Amino acid sequence: MQPMIEVNNVSMRFRMANDRINSIKEYMVQLLRGKMKYKEFEALKNVSFNVQRGEVVGLIGHNGAGKSTTLKVISGVLQPSEGNVIVRGNIAPMLELGSGFDYDMTGKENIFLNGAILGYSEEFLNSKYDEIVAFSEVGEFINVPLRNYSSGMITRLAFSIATVIEPEILIVDEVLSVGDATFQKKSHARMMELMHGGTTVLFVSHNMKQIRNMCSRVVWLENGQVQMFGETESVCAAYENYKR
Repeated sequence: MQPMIEVNNVSMRFRMANDRINSIKEYMVQLLRGKMKYKEFEALKNVSFNVQRGEVVGLIGHNGAGKSTTLKVISGVLQPSEGNVIVRGNIAPMLELGSGFDYDMTGKENIFLNGAILGYSEEFLNSKYDEIVAFSEVGEFINVPLRNYSSGMITRLAFSIATVIEPEILIVDEVLSVGDATFQKKSHARMMELMHGGTTVLFVSHNMKQIRNMCSRVVWLENGQVQMFGETESVCAAYENYKR
């Protein structure tokens, strides 16, 4: 059986300006004069791994190791500098919850806006509207502009929209920490429901207990490279014993 996700020798490089630029005008002047100097930062270096259908694979590593960049490449947010990614199935990326929200619009309006960005039809969102509002626990604030929401309310609403469907592939970046303790339990239960329903999951977390409990295999990234990829316990143990 073919993997749901194949990451093949992916490298990701970014160009960073060496000069200290203090304004857009200064940037344009330097650019037009051909005097801009850049240095190259390689966020990912020949990263390869695969995720099988129905599998939950963890992605671990220290801050700056390249975990979020890897998820963005797989989700199609970034195009790799080298290598390729093959995805067989529709993806629900939960990377930056609420990033498609308009803070001048109400919660209700943002359900339809954010839902459309995620590819949901208006008919589908209408059928799921009450479920989304109930799960988010925003109550009467649903008709209030988002600029009046707390950060917790925003992430709860975003999580509720993102998980209203059962995608073939779920890309998760630390979202189980959203909201208060009660909502975290509820969001965790929802994630487990999706996982047990056969959804293929790629899951980033710094919480080793979550990784051990939820993942069958683990990818350990260090300095943009795969340090280790394999069975959960052996990879987690090696990571915890690693001295940088």
